[in-house]
Amino acid sequence: MPVMSSRSKMDLMGTKIPASADSDPSAQQAVETLLRTARSSGVTLCVAESCTGGLLAALVTEAPGASQVFQGGVVAYSNRLKIDVLGVDQTLLSTHGSVSPEVAKAMALGSLCLCTADVALSITGIAGPTGGLPDKPVGLVWYGIAIRTSDAIDTFTESRHFDGDRVSVRHAAALHGLRLLQDAVAPCEGT
Repeated sequence: MPVMSSRSKMDLMGTKIPASADSDPSAQQAVETLLRTARSSGVTLCVAESCTGGLLAALVTEAPGASQVFQGGVVAYSNRLKIDVLGVDQTLLSTHGSVSPEVAKAMALGSLCLCTADVALSITGIAGPTGGLPDKPVGLVWYGIAIRTSDAIDTFTESRHFDGDRVSVRHAAALHGLRLLQDAVAPCEGT
């Protein structure tokens, strides 16, 4: 069995897995930019993750001072947790499936309410290697963004398709989530 180090880990198949933002300069830079922007704008953040299994929250919390703006996150891998913890309506799951814009939006709204943050991001997708369908292939990831304003909650959804193995898809999905959070927070800066 491969030896584990603090800088990288190996899964049971011998695939190198980034252990932290320190081992990926693009992730580290994205986290630092996100936290700096959120701090300067006084915005708090939270996440709801499914296919990334907490990877985004782990990347954010690697950075010193993250607790100043990061409220927390929920790993809702199963539909039961999406319903029970995030308040996703069973009908949405039955009608659209867990990897859909409707469920991504509902997950973001649930996280925003649960964590009482200003900006929430959700990630739900198919990391593979199995589980894909013709209309929902392996690598499909849906994001939901919910932004609390003075009089409403604005929501947006976006999808991306990432190529590669399971580790690559999850990592790319988390990195893109960091960019989406940054984009959501940037307009708040200086307000």
